[in-house]
Amino acid sequence: MRGLPAHAYTSWVTRVLAFVVDYIPYAIIVGIGWLVLVGTEQTACVTNISRYTVDQVCASGYSMFGVTTFWLAHLVGLGYVIWNYGYRQGTTGSSIGKSLMKFKVVSENTGQPIGFGMSLVRQLAHFLDAVIFCIGYLFPLWDAKRQTFADKIMSTVCLPVE
Repeated sequence: MRGLPAHAYTSWVTRVLAFVVDYIPYAIIVGIGWLVLVGTEQTACVTNISRYTVDQVCASGYSMFGVTTFWLAHLVGLGYVIWNYGYRQGTTGSSIGKSLMKFKVVSENTGQPIGFGMSLVRQLAHFLDAVIFCIGYLFPLWDAKRQTFADKIMSTVCLPVE
């Protein structure tokens, strides 16, 4: 892996597009949960009639079905993310988005996929990319190996699938 020219690594734009593709299913799953939550909102009113006034107090809240569906959607979405980035990317080198964009994440040293656990750790390391105004995500724009800060920490590179 050492000594490759910068153009041999996957471009930043391609990586961003893969990220967008990877999160579309998650957004759909959580979006459905949110729609059920909002769609099952309930309003209850109590009217108090006295000799001189009529008062009405109303309160709204989400139904138990809506709240349960919303949280289940988040759990299913988390399961998808773990499968896509942990299992799929860890064992094959490519998440769904990376497969569609035709590149893979591999160890800088071996050229092989990094495995389930390390792939999840790499995703968590992306938090460090975001800490300082997302500068870590922009590293591939000027880095010789087009690595994010997380890639540097994990010793991974993104290479086109041959």
